[in-house]
Amino acid sequence: MHIKIVSVGKLKEKYLKMGIEEYTKRLGSYCKIELIEVADEKAPENLSFKEMELVKFKEGERILAKIKETEYVIELAIEGQSLSSEELAEEMDQLASGGKSAVTFVIGGSLGLSKAVNKRANQSLSFGRMTLPHQLMRLVLVEQIYRSFRINHGHAYHK
Repeated sequence: MHIKIVSVGKLKEKYLKMGIEEYTKRLGSYCKIELIEVADEKAPENLSFKEMELVKFKEGERILAKIKETEYVIELAIEGQSLSSEELAEEMDQLASGGKSAVTFVIGGSLGLSKAVNKRANQSLSFGRMTLPHQLMRLVLVEQIYRSFRINHGHAYHK
């Protein structure tokens, strides 16, 4: 299976980079994983609705440029479907056995994802109703993908 994570913004925090690198290394024995960062749009604090939509549109175009037509796309969104770790593992297993060998997860910027990205997504996934920094979400996502593979292979990591 080929897993791709497309996310908006550059990861700067060393502790997050170290955690992501650790799980990426661990995932190497289960799948090919690719992490892609696209530039975020500079946005001042007080944006109008139109300005926010323009920021999301520009970031969305960058995201969509990194997604192939054949990829199964899962966007991360607060209003998405909530799954347990076991349910995510089952979903990943079903995708693999159903011939979806290229799965792309998308993490938007601070304003969220554009309507075009929402439309392209095959599935919307929520990690809860709390707002998390999108940089931290990368680490949480990589860990949950790793956990999914461990669950599906019957290994003891998931307790």
